[in-house]
Amino acid sequence: MSTIKIHISELKIGMFVSKLDRDWQETPFLMQGFMIESLDDIDTVAEFSQYVWIDAVRDEWIPPEQRGVSGSAIPKVKTYINKIEAQKEHQAALGVFREAKKLTKTLLDDVRLGGVVNTEQAKATVKDCVSSILRNADALIWMSKMRNEDEYTAEHCLNVCILAIAFGRHLGMSEAELEKLGLCGLLHDVGKMRVPPQILNKREELSEKEFNIIKAHTVHGRNLLMSSPGVPNSTVDVAYSHHERVDGSGYPRKLKASGISDFARIIGIVDAYDAMTGDRCYSRAIPGTEALKRIFHDRGTHFDERLALEFIKCVGLYPPGSLVELVNGLVGIVLESNHKYRHLPKIIVVKDLNKPLDKERIINLNEVEQKNLDKSFLIKRALCDGSYGIRIREYRERGLAFTY
Repeated sequence: MSTIKIHISELKIGMFVSKLDRDWQETPFLMQGFMIESLDDIDTVAEFSQYVWIDAVRDEWIPPEQRGVSGSAIPKVKTYINKIEAQKEHQAALGVFREAKKLTKTLLDDVRLGGVVNTEQAKATVKDCVSSILRNADALIWMSKMRNEDEYTAEHCLNVCILAIAFGRHLGMSEAELEKLGLCGLLHDVGKMRVPPQILNKREELSEKEFNIIKAHTVHGRNLLMSSPGVPNSTVDVAYSHHERVDGSGYPRKLKASGISDFARIIGIVDAYDAMTGDRCYSRAIPGTEALKRIFHDRGTHFDERLALEFIKCVGLYPPGSLVELVNGLVGIVLESNHKYRHLPKIIVVKDLNKPLDKERIINLNEVEQKNLDKSFLIKRALCDGSYGIRIREYRERGLAFTY
């Protein structure tokens, strides 16, 4: 696709910006490729660039209020604001996370042993997560970054639930829809409890036969949820369809875009992101920035294009709980996102690569924008949990996130 260089004064709503006249890491934009959806977007571009490159040919853009989210069934009903600051929500979010994790493990263990899904327990868990995220999404997202590889499936299900609710909040869904979407996330992989553990947890490359057994978890999930009382149809559909892809390359039915529900499209994106950013028995985690680049690359083929772009905007370059290295060698954990300047979050410094660290301290990287910190405090790269011996879970256990 050809591109055209234009001055920012020529930018209009509906244009797709494919390149800026400066390094994207110096801007709040997540990557070089985004739709101009409002006058605020144009104002933000103008703060950082004089010229941009736009796609010469692009599908006509339809405003969200006219098309729902992805051109169909999810109208934006509300714009949410945080009710409290992230640090005040951290302690409550930790309690919600611990209880939700315990209940999720119990729920999956019951299914593994031949039982049905405890729907009321699952709905109560989701409702608690929704309440926390509506107060402030950053705190519970921070919790979702703390992983234990030995508990992958339960943690993954809960993380997808949390991220899906946060994404739904970003999209402006009603509270009732958030609870439905969260339940879809929590139960999307329940069918894996019917996959033999020696295959599910195999560290070596799977044979074609073994991979087909893994893929059957979507059918198992559908059947399990259909036999469990009180499970909404949307949750059954997502368990069955979250690996379908808009170009028809997914499974189990090779559905194309028109056959995939909005909730299944959303969970498909969130599921892929959380899987890529967590250690699995057969693959190591990649940084969140790299996962977002892959989702961006696969927009319009694997993933719904508009939802993929919205998810990238929602998660941001450095979501809470991310481990980052600064240009000057400081290493920190992101405590709170900066929704205006997404490349400048608030972090807690936990290591100095140049010398022993005197003490941990909080730095608001927004001070770079205010000229109170020099550019050596810009983030150089995102790291995987465990880099330089730093484990996010250890800082949760120390309660460090609640003291800033």
